[in-house]
Amino acid sequence: MKIDELKFYEVIDSRGNPTIACKIFSGKFSSISMVPSGASTGSKEAQEIRDNDKKRFLGKGLKEVIKKTEHQIFGAICQKNLLDQKEIDNSLIELDGSKNKSNIGANMILAVSMAVSKVASQSENMELYQYLHQIAKQFEIDSDYSLPLPMMNILNGGAHANNPLEFQEFMIQPAGFEDFDESLRSGIEIFHNLKNELQDNNFSTSVGDEGGFAPEISDTKKALDFICSAVEKSGYKMGDEIFIAMDCAASEIFIDGKYSFEGNNLDTLGLIQIYEELIKSYPIKSIEDPLDENDWDGWKDITKQIGDKVSIVGDDLFVTNKKVLEKGIKNVSANSILIKVNQIGTISETLETISLANKNNISTVISHRSGETEDTFISDFAVGIGAGQIKTGAPSRSDRTAKYNRLLMINSDNNFSFEGTNEIKK
Repeated sequence: MKIDELKFYEVIDSRGNPTIACKIFSGKFSSISMVPSGASTGSKEAQEIRDNDKKRFLGKGLKEVIKKTEHQIFGAICQKNLLDQKEIDNSLIELDGSKNKSNIGANMILAVSMAVSKVASQSENMELYQYLHQIAKQFEIDSDYSLPLPMMNILNGGAHANNPLEFQEFMIQPAGFEDFDESLRSGIEIFHNLKNELQDNNFSTSVGDEGGFAPEISDTKKALDFICSAVEKSGYKMGDEIFIAMDCAASEIFIDGKYSFEGNNLDTLGLIQIYEELIKSYPIKSIEDPLDENDWDGWKDITKQIGDKVSIVGDDLFVTNKKVLEKGIKNVSANSILIKVNQIGTISETLETISLANKNNISTVISHRSGETEDTFISDFAVGIGAGQIKTGAPSRSDRTAKYNRLLMINSDNNFSFEGTNEIKK
């Protein structure tokens, strides 16, 4: 089957910024994809492209980009086999011709890559997760289908909120349950009880970019104490059924060679000591981006010191890039990788990175971005490759709950496993 028509749209993401959507037509089938955008971004990420016309959307518009590239992109893929994802993705990479997709734009390329997989799954009369599972085998990823453990961002700080809390995300992992539905339900109940706890203590319950609350808290331990209290009020056992994960986004607090944390300027060892103290006091099982993305020696040190106790997750460090992950493997930096499809720009390259991670016993977490859409691609992706964990925000804001709702439907229609506690032991 061939691609008969391709159309781009300028649409709006969850932060009110323009983003790109792509609709692809093939025979009687058509499907649309929408691309997310990040706030806290790694310097090595594939590059978005925008109009930079300050008269429209503060320079973030995409109308001129669409006019410039729509015909080029269609010409590059219209004769390709719709069912050959890798060939189409490679054609888009070749068309761009840059190292970081800065000519055509990672946002434009990803929109096409995602839409192709969606239309192809329809043509094969398959659910998207089934089709992605099939594609993944071409990259030597042959994991069983599974429902991912939610990593629910219920308190926001850093670049995701207008408050003094320096670490970016405080998440819960409802791992001690037999079924995805029960895991999600417990997280939602904790989220609501956290709201009550904050209100009772006269804190704001407005939410940040990813749906978590953004109270005027500056103390990390106080934030964690609120979460523990909400878990207790919900009737669940902290450290048995519910665990904590954090995204520290440490590149955002790395200033002039020091880490600025709660009024102190710390070196790498000093910040690692903070993490060691926290994991002794709280059931923290995952720490994302604990150090600056270029602090390679520090990453090696922290993985050696606490990597047997918690997942050390590389996001800004690896940016879903196979070549960067190869460096991390040689350096023994991190034992887990965050996977964001828009960091690299195509489905094929994302699968290459996941395949490398799997071969080296590095766990994978499928992730949204802070600027999201109603597209639920990552839910199917997580199930299809058996990733085990998904990070897609709080159980609020429809851009986040759309992903959870898709997972609930997949769970209802199938008898896939939910690993739960096994995931946080990896």
